[in-house]
Amino acid sequence: MNSSYLNFQDKHILVVGDVMLDRYWHGGTSRISPEAPVQVVKVSDIEDRPGGAANVALGLAKLGMQVTLVGIVGQDENAIALEKFLKESGVVCKFVSTKEAPTITKLRLMSRHQQLIRMDFEEDFSFFSAATELKAVVNAYITKVDAVIFSDYAKGTLSNVKELIGIATQANTPSFVDPKGSDFSIYEGATLVKPNLLEFELIVGRCETNEAFIERGEMLRKQFGWQSLLVTRGEDGLVLFEEGKAPFTLATAAREVFDVTGAGDTVISVLTAIYTTSKRFVDAVEYANQAAGYVVGKLGTASITAQQLEAIMFARNRTQNFGVLSPENLLEQIQLAQMNGEKIVFTNGCFDILHPGHIAYMKQAKALGDRLIVAVNTDASVKQLKGDKRPINDLEHRMAVLEGVGAIDWVTWFDEKTPKEIIETLSPDVLVKGGDYDLSTIVGANHVLSTGGEVKVLTFVDGYSTSAIIEKANL
Repeated sequence: MNSSYLNFQDKHILVVGDVMLDRYWHGGTSRISPEAPVQVVKVSDIEDRPGGAANVALGLAKLGMQVTLVGIVGQDENAIALEKFLKESGVVCKFVSTKEAPTITKLRLMSRHQQLIRMDFEEDFSFFSAATELKAVVNAYITKVDAVIFSDYAKGTLSNVKELIGIATQANTPSFVDPKGSDFSIYEGATLVKPNLLEFELIVGRCETNEAFIERGEMLRKQFGWQSLLVTRGEDGLVLFEEGKAPFTLATAAREVFDVTGAGDTVISVLTAIYTTSKRFVDAVEYANQAAGYVVGKLGTASITAQQLEAIMFARNRTQNFGVLSPENLLEQIQLAQMNGEKIVFTNGCFDILHPGHIAYMKQAKALGDRLIVAVNTDASVKQLKGDKRPINDLEHRMAVLEGVGAIDWVTWFDEKTPKEIIETLSPDVLVKGGDYDLSTIVGANHVLSTGGEVKVLTFVDGYSTSAIIEKANL
């Protein structure tokens, strides 16, 4: 993953949809009511959080993006509380207010991290004609933003969403939809639409086999002219249908599901944010999947910051991309590690026959930083240095043995007689050589020092050498 995808400072997203206030009453339970067979909750804390489209906007703001939120609210205290919270989080609110309906509010009674009951205060906003006002705000911002998200909770705010998508299309602004309902024709022409499996099967019918699911997903994408369709399937992961490409399936990143509230909001916000920097749906989906896996492990409506997302992606890449890597793939991993404050140590050699002296040397080298790279001479390079009878073990076998050494994080290779080129490519923080070297004779030292790094010379353990082992074996 490319960490530059998380540079959102100059990106601006417009969010249009059903805004809500999620209110939580927290308290303990210790007795049953004498009035009815129900628990008595002694409320000790009241917590307000943005919900629906407001939670999408908050998620984008937490990532460090500029966000403008458009929605309908009532003329009440809940609207004031919601707007105050959002403004303090950096969200610009362009609300259309009405006396005809309250601000949509979901009140949850919580005790010991369990939801006992939910009470909804809402009316259908489709009966309140705000299409003209919403269209005016979208027209005012659509050419100033990098993307627009339509967050539809079927509360009536987006009753004219097809017209609003047309405005985005005409302005060449990507439009991302989190849909609801049984009529997806209203989202025709959107850039990407993201239903969950239940919403998807409500449109296409129950898919008894994966083949049927894939066939109907591609059919639906083509039917409504979407560049991409992303179906989230809970524990079965996500599937991306993209124009001109085979379906892309990704396993869920969730390790423990504590509360799915807001998971869909997180997916659409992170997906859109990453797309504005990467322009790649696959990368956007991978980041969104990891973010969703994080928030479902939290209680209530949760968001993720760019720093948290970067740390999660780094940890994921570390588990998947350590060991033997090409110099090109290794460079990206080094840059991610350095961005996370880790010091990279580099050493190189033929390592034809690994012996205890090498192991001791690796341990000393690793102690100089956080991650150790060992670059290995290719077979052709070894022959240049040692003669036609070497190496004893070919490159693949030498790297496989080194990969198993606990002190080593990455193993790579270079084909030149010296490691000068690969050192200049990878730019480690610490360059290590073993033996009796003068600083001026160490290849790559000038480059490492010029970039603010260090060069260290370690003494080999006496009594061990590859040449001596070969001679003893009469090879």
